[in-house]
Amino acid sequence: MQSKIKLYKDLGIKDFYNSEPINRTIKNNKEVVKSELDLCNSLDELKKLVEGFDGCDLKKSAQNTVFADGNPNAKIMFIGEAPGANEDEQGIPFCGQSGKLLDNIIAAIGLTREKNAYITNTVFWRPPANRKPTDEEIKLCRPFVKKHIAIINPKLIVLVGSTAVESLLEIETPITKLRGKYFDYTNEYLDGQTIRTTAIFHPSYLLRQPSHKKTMWFDLLKIKYDCQIDSDGNIFN
Repeated sequence: MQSKIKLYKDLGIKDFYNSEPINRTIKNNKEVVKSELDLCNSLDELKKLVEGFDGCDLKKSAQNTVFADGNPNAKIMFIGEAPGANEDEQGIPFCGQSGKLLDNIIAAIGLTREKNAYITNTVFWRPPANRKPTDEEIKLCRPFVKKHIAIINPKLIVLVGSTAVESLLEIETPITKLRGKYFDYTNEYLDGQTIRTTAIFHPSYLLRQPSHKKTMWFDLLKIKYDCQIDSDGNIFN
């Protein structure tokens, strides 16, 4: 056997064996993930797929998978960036100081998690030291987020922060240049349907730059009136 290996190596063939174990976990196979998502028709099924996915290294250092919070029947879906320390500990998106601020902000236009808002992230596990998720980490989570959107099927998507914009709109334009504008979002699970989408500052940014809270307030009022959102969270435009 050793003589054959030496012969193959002499011929320049190196990749027919590997000293490291080969990870053949079915969940890490992109084609299998896609086939599983194609068959997924409910939030419970999607949550199990996300929790069972081992293809993103962030999961190794995270305490919890942070899937979603709020009313799944809501017409408005907020999509943030990645879990922080509090979110990782509790397994709920936007539950720290940023979350409290977000709750106060959306309450100002008549929205609450319990009644008429649904909240998730573009990445399901906390990056170490709260760093920004890498492009690869965002890419690995994106198919699940796409399916998440299709299952909720909201009338309005609000992207919270620049990472969410980069993930779903796949552009790197600053929020300062996107706020107040609307985009038509679609993906392969929406069967040609488009969803009105806009972007707002991330609450953590507002905690660092409190002078911009007033700007955020006007942005939310604009969304409310542009989309004609009533007190129950219904959208009439």
